This record gives sequence, C-alpha cells and structure tokens, in this order.
Amino acid sequence: MDKRKQGISILGVPMDLGADRRGVDMGPSAIRYASIQEKLTHLGYEVKDIGNLQVPTPESYEVGQQQLKYLKEIVAVSEELAGSLEKIVESGRFPLVLGGDHSIAIGTIAGVAKKRKRMGLIWFDAHGDLNTAETSPTGNIHGMPLAVSLGLGHPDLVNIAGYAPKVHPENIVVIGARSLDEGERNLIREKGIRVFTMHEIDRMGMGAVMDETIRIVTEGTDSVHLSLDLDGMDPNDAPGVGTPVAGGMTYRESHLAMELLAESGILTSAEFVEVNPILDVENKTAKAAVALIGSVFGEKVL
Repeated sequence: MDKRKQGISILGVPMDLGADRRGVDMGPSAIRYASIQEKLTHLGYEVKDIGNLQVPTPESYEVGQQQLKYLKEIVAVSEELAGSLEKIVESGRFPLVLGGDHSIAIGTIAGVAKKRKRMGLIWFDAHGDLNTAETSPTGNIHGMPLAVSLGLGHPDLVNIAGYAPKVHPENIVVIGARSLDEGERNLIREKGIRVFTMHEIDRMGMGAVMDETIRIVTEGTDSVHLSLDLDGMDPNDAPGVGTPVAGGMTYRESHLAMELLAESGILTSAEFVEVNPILDVENKTAKAAVALIGSVFGEKVL
C-alpha cells in the first residue's frame, strides 16, 4: 500500500523509567519541536498526531528490583502501548512512535506484531539490547527490549499483550552495534542473530549492509518494523543521547540506510527513540531524527 494513502499516526511515549540518565522523557516533544508533522505533511502524507501516553515519573515510584528497575511501571506502560499500537495497525494506518527510552520497544513490538503472522525487525543501535536481569550490568530495562521480544526475560515483560515470542532470531538484523555485553555476545551466537557491527559497515559499505538486511527481514515475513535508537549514529551527529558510543554511523550512512528502506517499501511500522534534549546541542539530535524520518518516508534531494 502507498503510505501516502495509508496515512501516518504519530504516538509519543515519554518514557525514562528504563534508563539511568534523565531527560529522554522529553524526546517526543523535542522531535515534534523539530517539525516532524510539517515534514511529513510536506512530503504528501496525511498525518494524525494522537499525543502521548501517560508515563509515571521516576520520582513518584520505587525503583523496585535493582536488576529490573521500575518493572511494574514499565509493564503497565508497555501493555497500554501495545493496545494503542494494535488499534493503529487495525485502522490500516502506519504507526510512527516517538520515544522515550528504548524500553518502549517492548510495547511497540508487542502491539505491531500481534496481528501479523511473522514480523521482520531492523534494530539500529550502538547496543544489542539483548540483556536479561541475569546478564544486565545496570538493571536498566532499556538494555533488554530485544531479548524480551525474543521471549527471554522476566515473564511479565515477555508476555506483554498475552503472547510470546513477538519475533524470531532469523528475522532480526541489528545494525551499528559497537558496545555489547558478554551475555549479549553469547546470546547473539547462540540464536544466530545477524549483527552488522561498525566493523562490517566499514568493510562492506552501508549499501551492501542494507541489501543483506532487507533480504533477511523480508524472508518469510508479512511485515517489517524499524526500531531506531539515535545512539546508533556517531555522537558528533547525534550528541543528545543517554548512552553515546564513539565511532558510530555517520549522518550520511544513516540517511542512505533510510533511503534504501524507503525505496524497498518494506516498512510497516517504525519507532525513533533515546533522543535526550537535556544532553543535546540546540536540538541537533531531534533534528537528525526528523531528517532520518523524512528519508524513511521518501524524501530525496532530487
């Protein structure tokens, strides 16, 4: 379906319970301030911004378990988010979710995969987000959403929306990884998840990486979700993120990846997460997010 006829529904999730550094709850506002709706409308889309989910502030709740911080609150938000996403998918519109920390992907993926037979998943990130309570060095749930989506982790997280797993290892591609914990490395090897580290991107070039990615996530699937953490980009281009890692994807490499996804026409949902305006420089990271979203939806130079 032509996404311009389909229409786009924007949903903000101002979540910062999954991360240690505060400020990422302002990510949806920063992206809106950088003119996301105007950008997409200018590209010819019918855009409906349905506002933000209500997310508890950390100050008003107990951390709970140190290895699963704010578990109860994150489960509650994830269930609500999954329900909202399911409704958007049922309405036939394209869901575009703005984070918030990457723990929101637990609810996003649960909602968009519910009505699909088998979903492909593209994970742009400096990190693997494949930790569980047993392997996490911090207990921060934003380092766990990909593991949770695979059915690994605390039962309350794994069974969001009443089913598990949401995705299968052979349908997942991680792009831009350059900071992996030992438990994550072991899991990647054990499950055979395709990970393009910065080493592969440097050697192969982003064009070849995306060709292979598109092949993997479309093989035997009926939908493809993009989960893009702005820390996948180099901190020079996206300074306003909670966990920056040097040596990331350049502005141009990131755009090329989005442009190739637009050309392929495979995406059925997307989320952009971890924009932290408190750590940013003149909203540079939110502007980068909006520029990448423009490319995803077909913006070209010529």
